[in-house]
Amino acid sequence: MSTSSRGILDTIGAKVVESQLWRSIFRHGYPDTPLNQSLVMMGNVFLHLHPVKVSRQAMKITYSWCMGGISFFLFIILTVTGVFLMFYYIPATAIAYDNIQQLYSLVTFGGLVRNMHRWAAHLMVISVTLHMIRVFYHGAYKPPREFNWVIGVALFLTTLLLSFTGYLLPWDQIGYWAITVGSNMASYTPLIGDLAHTTLLGAKEVSQPTLIRFYVLHVIGLPLVGALLMAVHFWRIRKDGGEAGPPPPSRRELEMASAQEPVQQGSLR
Repeated sequence: MSTSSRGILDTIGAKVVESQLWRSIFRHGYPDTPLNQSLVMMGNVFLHLHPVKVSRQAMKITYSWCMGGISFFLFIILTVTGVFLMFYYIPATAIAYDNIQQLYSLVTFGGLVRNMHRWAAHLMVISVTLHMIRVFYHGAYKPPREFNWVIGVALFLTTLLLSFTGYLLPWDQIGYWAITVGSNMASYTPLIGDLAHTTLLGAKEVSQPTLIRFYVLHVIGLPLVGALLMAVHFWRIRKDGGEAGPPPPSRRELEMASAQEPVQQGSLR
């Protein structure tokens, strides 16, 4: 390529980069400096949840095994497949079981989607459990990450409740008696046993009100709670300087260090 052609291309490229359209989409320069790296991360709706810098140890696959990312990926699969199943499932005791059976024979790829939803639910419980074990083993629950540990415990309980409420929806013998046993355990709660049992089932036994309550919790209530907690969880990971390791210095610590540096240099002289 000749020098004149390269000069024309550079001029065109400069005009494109300096145009209003380009600057409205890409608000910051190439991330070649720490400042530009921070600005790019802060200004992107998808990247702002991630920290600007993470420790090299935390980047190793053998450190976290991506259990948190796998759990989030399984939650996305459950959301997508769950919306698909909602088009064909009717939460009524008279036809709920038939709806599940019709997925395999009358709905295109219905059996595949239903099995993906079922297996993703089992795998999410396993991955979240392993993630909690990993966090505890590496001591990532210690200050300043103790609040995020509480959020993680709430996410773990939400995952278990999602699995528990979804177990009844096929309205088969396994789900019916599993929820019967589980709800009977709630009746032994001190002081509020009967109230807890009635509130959970909506009746004295597992019946149509129970199916409606579990369906609403499974497709609306608990997913919204889980999505909100995950947003806070990811945000706190970023604010705490990554998944584990020493937290980043605060602004006050940086200002104190910069103020003491000239004094130390003067004393050496």
